[in-house]
Amino acid sequence: MEAAAPSPLPLPEEDALASLEDRIRRAVELVATLREERDTAVAELDSVRKTAGAATAEAQKLRQENELLRGERKQVRTRIEKLLGQMELL
Repeated sequence: MEAAAPSPLPLPEEDALASLEDRIRRAVELVATLREERDTAVAELDSVRKTAGAATAEAQKLRQENELLRGERKQVRTRIEKLLGQMELL
């Protein structure tokens, strides 16, 4: 049996190329991850904007309803004061 020949040492050029290839691969993975995070953030932003728009519309509706109820309350108060005034005359 012959002894296995030792594996040849990588040339410095091959080492540099492998290192560059590894760094490029990591950079590509990082870009892909960042794009996914960006897409998720954009989707969340759209969702929040829709929710905020709905909340703003609801708040406006409630303000209008509140003003309407205050006006009705003022009318009721005026009518009750008028009725009380008529009762005092009796």
